[in-house]
Order: sequence, then structure tokens, then C-alpha cells
Amino acid sequence: MIKSIISKSALFLGLIAAPFISANAQDEGFIYGKLTTIDGKSYTGQMRWGDRGEGYWTDHFNGNKEENDNYRHLTREEINDLRDEQRRRNSSWGSFTISWGNNSWETTHEFRTEFGNISKIDINRRSEVELTLRNGDRVFVQDGSDDMGGTITILDQELGSMKFNWSRIETIEFMDTPSKLNSRIGDPIYGTVEYYGGSITGFVQWDHDERYTTNVLDGDTRDGDMKIEFGNIKSIERDRSGSNVVTKSGRELYLRGSNDVDNSNGGIIVSTDFGRVDIPWKEFKRVEFTNAPNSGKAYSAYAVNKISGTVETTKGESLSGEIIFDLDEEYNFEIIQGENDDIEYFIPIENIKSFSPRNYDNARIVLKSGKELTLGSGRDVSDENEGVLVFNSSGKPTYVKYENIKQINFN
Repeated sequence: MIKSIISKSALFLGLIAAPFISANAQDEGFIYGKLTTIDGKSYTGQMRWGDRGEGYWTDHFNGNKEENDNYRHLTREEINDLRDEQRRRNSSWGSFTISWGNNSWETTHEFRTEFGNISKIDINRRSEVELTLRNGDRVFVQDGSDDMGGTITILDQELGSMKFNWSRIETIEFMDTPSKLNSRIGDPIYGTVEYYGGSITGFVQWDHDERYTTNVLDGDTRDGDMKIEFGNIKSIERDRSGSNVVTKSGRELYLRGSNDVDNSNGGIIVSTDFGRVDIPWKEFKRVEFTNAPNSGKAYSAYAVNKISGTVETTKGESLSGEIIFDLDEEYNFEIIQGENDDIEYFIPIENIKSFSPRNYDNARIVLKSGKELTLGSGRDVSDENEGVLVFNSSGKPTYVKYENIKQINFN
């Protein structure tokens, strides 16, 4: 297992989530905007993707990038080296398209961002959208997730809750959420999650689904099936093939027979001020729920910028300018993903101070808060990373292979 370079007790003491926004702006963390149908009808209000999907600005929209023209900056020799390295790792060739007739090299890369970085979604077809980012740039995203092709629920402030099929939607335009909604889907689930090795506090997404206090925890007892709203639960503790549940009134129950309370649970996601943490059920111990200080990071707090900084190489060079990480990630919101002892981290580059490869399978990350992590088991933090491009002040790029990166210091 991958070990952190500092003790976990010290690490997670420092990673306790602070409030994203002031407590009097209690509803600003919910996704909000205008949905326009193919018939030109518009509806405005709080939004949720699917029945159990994304509902906060900090939730992730993801898919596959339609194209990546950064390979045009590489020489034929550098492209050949990348191809040979992929062969040596026995990687699947299903994700690669190589055409030497027009010197093109295309690799499928994932696009992932918090919803707060998106200004508008234009739906081209069921599995393809055009995203307009907060800075006006446009990105085409296709396939790769259930964020496209499903349904969207909107809580129109006049008409109430409405559900739209993806095929009926033309555009979605995001906007600042009112600080106080007349009605809302529910309050955030918030608390402290304990697991083997540490604990962390933040907004909780139970079983990768339940995000609101109005969602229910399912399970069987000797007296029958129980459906308990999260807003009525004080704590949940994993125990044998089920879970011990304590309600806010003090009732104690042992639940089993449901993926909410047994080892078929998909995991517990905790959103914090530095990113999100995905804790698998086998690592989970207990959660204590408390009232959320607010609903999370507000739409107005997001700003999209290009990645910039300094790349120090193993050859002693120091290259400064705009950076394209892993040959495809160029925005500050793009996410470095990796694991530490089976706990998965998703950290936007804007929250990272420095990045240092340690060996072929893990890298050291120093957050801007000063805390450190060693992450592995992911493309971003291993030798599957295709290296970086650094553009100097004149716009000329220099390519640095991943194995030649000593450290990246992000601005």
C-alpha cells in the first residue's frame, strides 16, 4: 500500500474542511440555472442530474475529450517514444488511434471538472455536448459518463419539480444561486467520516448517491424494512454484515440487507475545501452527521484560468510559463487523481502548490494549505502520464517527458 510521506494523523488533522462560504449564504452551493428545451421553452431553478446525481457546484461533470491537438507540438521521435512506452506497459490499444498518413496521434483523455467552472452546456446529441467555460473557452465532450443522456430535475420556483429527458433539452445556462431559495430539494448531508487511518469532515455523498437530508437510508431490521431520512440520523457505524444506526432522538437500530448499509455500498465521498475524497466501504468505520455550515462553494467563487508555473527537470533546467499537464490538462480546474491506501483523491490543480514524481507509480503532492500527500494508482501520478508542455513568453513550447520531471511548482 502507498504510504503518505507524513503521518496520517497529522495529515487529516490539517485536511478538515473549512466552510466554503459564509453561513448566511446557505443555498448558494446548489446547482442553479436556466434550462431551455428544443421547443424554446425555458425553466429556471435548482437542478439535479438524474434521480440521485449531481446537485452541487462542487460535483463533477465528466466525459471524454473529443480531441486533443497538443500532440502537434511533439516531434515524430517523441510520438514514437510514447508509443513504445505504451507497448512496454502492455497497455490496451483500444483507446489509441494512430494514423501516420497525416501525422496524427490521438489518445482518449478524460475531461472532469466541478460544475461551477461551466457557464453553458449545448447539447449536440445524446452522447456529445459543447461546454462553454467560465472564461468563454469551449470544450467538446462525449461519452464516458452518465452525465450525458439521462434526465435532469429542475425545481422551477413557480411550477415546482419537473423532470426532463436529455433528448428534450437544447441548452443549460448556469447562473448564481440565490442565497435563499423559496423551496429546495433538501439540505446538504454533512459530517465527519472515520476510516482506517484517519478521519475527514465535509459534505457527504453516501453510497455515491445520497446527497440531501431528504434522501433515505434503506435497510432491514427484525421488525421489517426501514427507510430513514438522513436528516434524522445522528451516526452510522459499519458492523459485521450491516451497520449500527443511531437517530437524532437516540434510537439505536441494526440494519442490513441493503447497499446503503452493507459491503455492496459503493463508497462514501466527502467534498472538502481542497477537493473530494472517495472512501471505499472496506475502509469505512463510522460517520457522525452534523448540521452543514452552508450548502458549499458558491458559483461566484469560481474562476477559470490556464495552468502556469515552473517545471524543474532532472537535467537541472527550470522552465516557466503556461503548462499543459499530461499533454491534455490546461486549466486550473482540471483534476489530479490518485490513491493513498485505497482512499481515492480528486484534487483540482488550482489547490496544488507542487507536484513531484517519486517513482514509476506514485507522486508527492503538496497542497497550497501546506499539507502533503503521496498518491499512486492513477494515470496522473504514474509513468502513464505523458509528460508536460511548457510555453515560454513567446508562446514556444518545450516538451518534458514524465521521467524527466523533477518537480512542478504551480502558480
